[in-house]
Amino acid sequence: MFTIGAFGIIFDELGRVLLCHREDLDVWNLPGGRVDSGEMPTDAVMREVMEESGLEVEVGRLVGVYGKINKDELDFSFICHTNGEPLSLADEASVCQFFEVANLPINTNPKHVQRIHDSVDPNMQPLFYRQTAPSTQEMLKKMQGKNR
Repeated sequence: MFTIGAFGIIFDELGRVLLCHREDLDVWNLPGGRVDSGEMPTDAVMREVMEESGLEVEVGRLVGVYGKINKDELDFSFICHTNGEPLSLADEASVCQFFEVANLPINTNPKHVQRIHDSVDPNMQPLFYRQTAPSTQEMLKKMQGKNR
């Protein structure tokens, strides 16, 4: 089944980016998730950010549409704007927090790291990208191998 995702890239007034720590895995992600049937990606990102962080956002520019190799999945990533701090958490996130772009946690989803860097690149134009970075599962396996 083909799935579409929508993710928000949210910066605070200090230029830090919002990440949410997943409840089910030891991984930091951009807030976002699956687009429901009949839902626009812009509406989905507003809903997902609210569900995961409690933040109401306005959707800004499209950073990019990202495809994953050998997966029937496309993810839209948008710059989103808010004036508040994360208010509440859903079952999917244990904590949401702002991080310096240069000091993201080591266990941040590699695909989301690329999207964050794309969002701050002044020469970047929104295009379709086939991402080749490791999957979250591949990253976790690699990290577990280093901890042995």
